[in-house]
Amino acid sequence: MELHILDHKVHVISVEKYAISVVTRALVKLALLYKQTNCKFFSFTETCDDYSIIVDEEGFKEIPKHEDVKVQLDSWRVLNVAVGAYATNKVSGLTKIAKSVILPLADYHVSVFCMSTYQTDFILVKEDDMKAAIECLSFKYNIFQEKDGEMIPVPVNHPVDEDKLQDPGTPRPIVHPFTVPLNRFSIRSLDPETLPNVATVLLELMFYSDSLSTSPQDGHDRFFSYSVVDGDISLVLDSEALVKFPPHSLFGSTAGECWKMVRIGATPLGFDECGIVAQVSQPLADADISTYYISTFLTDHTLVPEEDAEDVMRILKSRQQLQAIKEENEENHITFPEQELNHSDITTQSHEIKEIHDTVTHDSAEENALTQCTEGGKKLLPRKQKDGKIVYY
Repeated sequence: MELHILDHKVHVISVEKYAISVVTRALVKLALLYKQTNCKFFSFTETCDDYSIIVDEEGFKEIPKHEDVKVQLDSWRVLNVAVGAYATNKVSGLTKIAKSVILPLADYHVSVFCMSTYQTDFILVKEDDMKAAIECLSFKYNIFQEKDGEMIPVPVNHPVDEDKLQDPGTPRPIVHPFTVPLNRFSIRSLDPETLPNVATVLLELMFYSDSLSTSPQDGHDRFFSYSVVDGDISLVLDSEALVKFPPHSLFGSTAGECWKMVRIGATPLGFDECGIVAQVSQPLADADISTYYISTFLTDHTLVPEEDAEDVMRILKSRQQLQAIKEENEENHITFPEQELNHSDITTQSHEIKEIHDTVTHDSAEENALTQCTEGGKKLLPRKQKDGKIVYY
């Protein structure tokens, strides 16, 4: 299998909700008039908390400096598994590469930033961590680096240290709370040639989303994601936003396909903690549940098929129970091998999930959709950013 290090070097940016006007001109150019720029990698995501932007170095030149525009100072490289490496896999999204990419990077203490699109999945790794990333992923992949449009083999000077890699089946407790809003989402694309026909709708969703009726007060989350990567356009939008587009202007893999979103993190997650994506993606991969994953400046979001929503909640809750057991044992100075902590009292194992998968109904999934889990009932404290990691313009 091949892993490609793309030519893009990107920056991660956050804009305060009240300050969107500061970057409106730049975002219109990058989102709708990208052919007039040299930007090849652009992503815009609105959440309840902020606007999160991922942009390459050329696009970064368009972003104005302002005190309400926060820039994560690391430069990030973009990794992508070559098309065809998982062509026979029935699942989609990040699930395809969870065990071969996400888990090894977590074992090597490499933090990642994920961006799933309609077309593919991108894994962002800090440039300073690329040596470790190449080392650990060389165990599964032939690695190539894009240069002037060509893929050049990357020499591996140090073989992977297999002692660092956990067994892929070793459970990883989920340490952050998560919520499941009531929105029903779609993952769509559009033909770039038809972009002028939907430009007004995109402008409304990007800059005037207050016109939408959904709000956190009624159990819904504000979430809209739009990306343009090498000319390919991808959108993640809820059902209310979807109906604003003209009929047949967007296309998806399956007609009527709907997704539920799991939002990870009650406080800013930061950029230095490793394993957040692995904690969520591993158990869902074990259960063969498709996942799309979108990291933002403050929190992470994973999308799962609507019909799997109840299964997903049960799986993730069980992993939080595992974390609670570990914490209780640590407080009592009791240690156990990892596999003993994942015993029969942790009720939801991946094989059990598969057995009950077909019995889940849409009604029960909706009834239980708005759920918040906490870490063993304990109040979570925000993680600290390392000094110098964020700068305020």
